[in-house]
Amino acid sequence: MLTMVRAIVRPEKTDDVLSALMDAGFPAVTKFNVAGRGKQRGIKIGEIHYDELPKTMLICVVKDDDKDYVIKTIMESARTGKQGSFGDGKIFVSPVEEMYTISSGTKES
Repeated sequence: MLTMVRAIVRPEKTDDVLSALMDAGFPAVTKFNVAGRGKQRGIKIGEIHYDELPKTMLICVVKDDDKDYVIKTIMESARTGKQGSFGDGKIFVSPVEEMYTISSGTKES
């Protein structure tokens, strides 16, 4: 079974996460620049309120057996400081029922 791991991380942590995944043997990642807000509803700096903050979404599909290791790798490399802080991001995990390679039309499992 395959699992899709989607991680939304701080843009300044993106290179750290990508390097950690590469070093762990998971080089296949799709990257998007996104904007959004979490429970903190944006951020207020002085009198200015920023409703949405820039983030990066990283998507990778891994074997079910590798899921926990990939999640741990992302968490450790995306966290700010030892304890982490608000705005470090989220990881979403979902099953992949089918996957195809476009060039060959081959179904992968």
